Amino acid sequence: LLFILNGLTPPSTGHVHTVSGLRIGYLHQEAMQAFAGHDNTVYSEMLTVFDDLRAMESRLRDLEERMAEDYSEELLDKYGRLQAEFEHAGGYDYELRIEQTLHGLGFDDSLYETSLAHLSGGQKTRALLARLLLEQPDLLILDEPTNHLDVEAVEWLEGRLRMWQGALLIVSHDRYFLDRVVSTIWEMSRVGIEVYRGNYSAYAQQRQERIAYAEKMYEQEMERIAKEMDYIKRNIVRASTNGMAVGRLRRLSRDLVAIQEVGLVNFLASTQWSELGIGGVRPFTVIEAEQAIKAIRKPTPRLPKLTMRLTTTHRSGDIVVRSRDLLVGYPERPLFTSDDLVLLRRECAAIIGGNGTGKTTLLRTLMGQLAPLEGHIEFGASLKIGYFAQAHDSLNPDNTVLDELINHKFMRTSEARNHLAKFLFRNEDVFKKVGMLSGGERAKLAMALLALDGANLLLLDEPTNHLDIAAQEALQEVLESFDGTILLVTHDRYLVDRLATQIWSLEDGHLSVFKGNYHAYMEMRDGVAA
Repeated sequence: LLFILNGLTPPSTGHVHTVSGLRIGYLHQEAMQAFAGHDNTVYSEMLTVFDDLRAMESRLRDLEERMAEDYSEELLDKYGRLQAEFEHAGGYDYELRIEQTLHGLGFDDSLYETSLAHLSGGQKTRALLARLLLEQPDLLILDEPTNHLDVEAVEWLEGRLRMWQGALLIVSHDRYFLDRVVSTIWEMSRVGIEVYRGNYSAYAQQRQERIAYAEKMYEQEMERIAKEMDYIKRNIVRASTNGMAVGRLRRLSRDLVAIQEVGLVNFLASTQWSELGIGGVRPFTVIEAEQAIKAIRKPTPRLPKLTMRLTTTHRSGDIVVRSRDLLVGYPERPLFTSDDLVLLRRECAAIIGGNGTGKTTLLRTLMGQLAPLEGHIEFGASLKIGYFAQAHDSLNPDNTVLDELINHKFMRTSEARNHLAKFLFRNEDVFKKVGMLSGGERAKLAMALLALDGANLLLLDEPTNHLDIAAQEALQEVLESFDGTILLVTHDRYLVDRLATQIWSLEDGHLSVFKGNYHAYMEMRDGVAA
């Protein structure tokens, strides 16, 4: 869809109309080739956005030199007009805008003179995003713009986009980002695009309302059809009522064909037969009508959804984790000290912080894979720990999905396939090699294995990475109803806001504890900053 709207791919049918002179900026999800053939540094590439301004600036300098040598009213007037134009175009602050944009997206001064060719893939994507923001196109198309950004950079980008003067078209799985930036949601599925007004939270509520309404309409319509069919079957065999029954069968046949063609929801939404675009209909026989009625499907969510559950085999003690005077890290590289930690049964602590601050190291320390450098950790009684690793490196790439599950916990093949189906591994999908799975599929497989463990303490390292929004929502619902305790490392602020009872924030070499969800934590942080 983005390729079509950007003019890179023609649509199969129909046309895309854009206003004359529309300037489009497009951030690809992977921008490895964005600067192919460019030998600029990061900063000099940003300067190219302002070539016209810099040329104008050069003309101003020339005029200044000429006026110093040969002052005249004509030169002064020319200089004044050019200076006003330069100022109006932002000539006196473009370098500041470059620095603010680069800093906002995580480029510190040390990277300014780095060649674009020497940047990593993620850095190139951020550099392309910076250039697009500076170019200020009329329509800015962003494909997963929060990829490769830490939370601080995402928050800066949210503020920048909320002030955007042009139009934005965004593809993103970051629900918190969508909540803070967008005003309309286009939900894509195999059957088309459905439009919702508002941000992500408004969309989620409206979608549930539409599903509930469709189910109600389905029940009412099926009841009407059943009554019609009952009348037809009772009266079509009688000579005195045959004509009326045949007429009603003809009308019912037309309705059933329309439902087959456009779906029950669209049929019920139409106010006139002409809206459906269906020609003449041959009346059904009674048997054909009954078969058509049986084929009507109950409305279901447009997007496939995981149906997993996480259950505990037994209850843990009330105090799950407690620590005192912790110093965490490696002998040659201590990472952070910590407030004293207390995590109670059924609480969720979300560990947040920038990349490299030690979030995963803390999980490894709590799992006993690393010893604390100082202090001690106490675990409660009857704990059974389940671990979801970000890299999924415990999965065997040579196994099939089915073999990986059975090796994890022996069960009959039919049981294993039923379990995998809850995680959207169906039919031939179970015979895929683990090494050939996408990132999202690997995450779902790892969650399928975790669901078999019966753990009452979950240590989750970026569980929503690579998951689409439907899978994120399903996982969130499962974790919200989980009857155990959760330690969560994630950049998914929406998930943190819904689950967390504590925020463990890693910053400047120290872990601080905040009691509350992410929204309350942000209010506290912003209040302190103010």
